[in-house]
Amino acid sequence: MNIVIGLVTSLLGGGFVWLWERAKRARAVNKRAAFFGVRPGQTCLVVLGNKHNSPGVAQYRDIRAAMEISLIAAELGCHVSLESGDFRGGNGDRTEFCVGGPIGGANIRTGGHLAAHLPGVVFHPYDGTRPDSVAIEVGEDKFLFDQGNQEHALVAKFTPEESACPVFLVAGQTPMANLAAIHFLRREYAQVARQLSSAERFCVVIKVSDVRTYEFHRARLEREVTAAAFGE
Repeated sequence: MNIVIGLVTSLLGGGFVWLWERAKRARAVNKRAAFFGVRPGQTCLVVLGNKHNSPGVAQYRDIRAAMEISLIAAELGCHVSLESGDFRGGNGDRTEFCVGGPIGGANIRTGGHLAAHLPGVVFHPYDGTRPDSVAIEVGEDKFLFDQGNQEHALVAKFTPEESACPVFLVAGQTPMANLAAIHFLRREYAQVARQLSSAERFCVVIKVSDVRTYEFHRARLEREVTAAAFGE
């Protein structure tokens, strides 16, 4: 009898542990899905910008960024559809990941998103004679560009009125910054989410340091700029 009771107790204990671990994993997946704005089984739309002076050709590191997004989608049970930066129309019931800054027309769709939804954001054009060349300006904050040393990426999440799913915008000063932002958020989304006032709509700036040495691996959250970016 004692042996039977022991076996039953072990089975019940093991079952509870298995259920607890399964629920824990499910909560983690749900939190990640909520941060990126996706649903399991959904098709995500990835929009990539063009390589400088090469219409229709994506820059290598933007392709790497798209691969990181594909990994996020796969981990959450989603599919991916790819479009170029001249894509027109709403994202509808697809969560859109729009990758690439608007400088030099690299990603035309990013420029449209900024104009329509983020009135407080300005991307300064390239001008080798000015210290704010390629700077990202949000409200009273200006995030400068120091090639090879310090770069930034603006990351915003919002849902257009005509769409059922959000746009997840990654607009860096360079393709390196785009890749760094996605690489960082894929791993540290929970840390970032804890610092946001809301994960439903937000805008943050990701800083990439020591690029010549560490490429896209040394990234961190620089600042949340939600209110200024959305003109609140």
